[in-house]
Amino acid sequence: MNWVALTVFVVLFAAVTVLGFIAARWRKGDLGLLQEWGLGGRRFGTIVTWFLLGGDLYTAYTFIAVPALVFGAGAIGFFGIPYTVMVYPFVLIVFPRLWSVSRTHGYVTAADFVSGRYDSNGLALAIAFTGLLATMPYIALQLAGIQVVIAAMGVRGDLPLVIAFAILAAYTYTSGLRAPALIAVVKDLMIYITVIAAAIVIPEQLGGYAHIFASIPADKLVLARPGSGTTGAYSAYGTLALGSALALFLYPHAITGVLSANNRSVVRRNTAILPAYSLLLGIIALLGYMAVVAGVSKMPQFASDFKHYGPNFAVPALFLKSFPAWFAGFAFAAIAIGALVPAAIMSIAAASLYTRNIHRPFIRPRCTDREETAIAKIVSLVVKLGALAFIVLLPLKYMIQLQLLGGIWILQTLPAVILGLYTRRLHRWALLAGWATGMVTGTLMTASLHFATTIYPLHVGGMVIPAYAALYALVLNLVVSGVLSVVFHTAGISAGSDQTAHSDYLQRGGVD
Repeated sequence: MNWVALTVFVVLFAAVTVLGFIAARWRKGDLGLLQEWGLGGRRFGTIVTWFLLGGDLYTAYTFIAVPALVFGAGAIGFFGIPYTVMVYPFVLIVFPRLWSVSRTHGYVTAADFVSGRYDSNGLALAIAFTGLLATMPYIALQLAGIQVVIAAMGVRGDLPLVIAFAILAAYTYTSGLRAPALIAVVKDLMIYITVIAAAIVIPEQLGGYAHIFASIPADKLVLARPGSGTTGAYSAYGTLALGSALALFLYPHAITGVLSANNRSVVRRNTAILPAYSLLLGIIALLGYMAVVAGVSKMPQFASDFKHYGPNFAVPALFLKSFPAWFAGFAFAAIAIGALVPAAIMSIAAASLYTRNIHRPFIRPRCTDREETAIAKIVSLVVKLGALAFIVLLPLKYMIQLQLLGGIWILQTLPAVILGLYTRRLHRWALLAGWATGMVTGTLMTASLHFATTIYPLHVGGMVIPAYAALYALVLNLVVSGVLSVVFHTAGISAGSDQTAHSDYLQRGGVD
């Protein structure tokens, strides 16, 4: 038991927990309304939105899962760098439109928009279900990250995870989106301190960056050259980056972060300043190489942890080796808090999806606004339990597979949500058929690989093209949606009415 690290960890964790409950009084609003509980009253400006989206998107995935993949598999783990570069031009172009139409019509979720745009509760139900399903493994990744850093301090077993789960559930229930928004500021400051210290101290101990790169085996330093008859790691790397970029802001928690902004311009400004986190991610990914050079997996004191957690223990072991116990406790608190913040936002976003697009239209149409929020608070707890199921049922070598699995599913909402912001030419029933095709094929592809990887080797003629299954499923989704749209429109099948107008997508609204 590392008592010094554990004490620092507990003190910091307790402090942000108190902050989570205090957040209920910050920018006070009626938390009995879903707009207030789930979107913070749509009153967050540029700075708060930046911290919120940063806390939303840079998570245990960043600090544990990406370095673990670099540590275990090498260069392919760096796919996260180009994907976070590609995503922001996409967000700059697309998401101000979603913010505007959502502000005009009071939409809280992507499924709200789909329902209004296509006059289809069935299609909205599919979008809501997908959001719930895809969010659970992402929350599971956060909880697994917390479990790993707590184990690094000598506290093993499921009890710490249960305690962290209870704390997360309590302040999410009480304060809604205000809690992670306020905690995100503290979390980001702690993570920046940790990363800067790691970028300076650890390389100095290991002989410098040049020595680190020179010490990495060639098969881990660069992508393997494709052999005859295959595109090999090249297509895997490229499609992981592209698919992840397209999927990232389709997640309910990312959309919640966007819609909580008080102005369309806030969304645009954040696409300019959020890439600062990509620099951070690049440094964090290098921790995987540093752990290889430091030889942490061969150290006797970490043998049992690596046996249990595999490569996912690389960063905690590296910090324990490289820093004094008090700073290791600080870094572990930063990682754990960095996992709690997105987990809270994810559960809030998933709860909003359920109440707005499943419970209200299909179970209790006469549900009042306050009943809707009360149900959302309960569902936010249930979603976290569902996330725990993914940890138990899918014990994976690389935790990053949890996020990539969610990406396969959430990417199938792209035709209805993203293309729907620009055109109504795709028929609602065709979109539903395309979504079903993508969901089934994407799930079957990764199931055929026993959920151990999401890179599916597609055989085309005599060529093998390994690629992210999410993109293969999306291509089928788009083909089915496009072809059936032509068929349904030609047959005169009603496409439903459109609740939105062209000007709705351009409205500024809010306050600068």
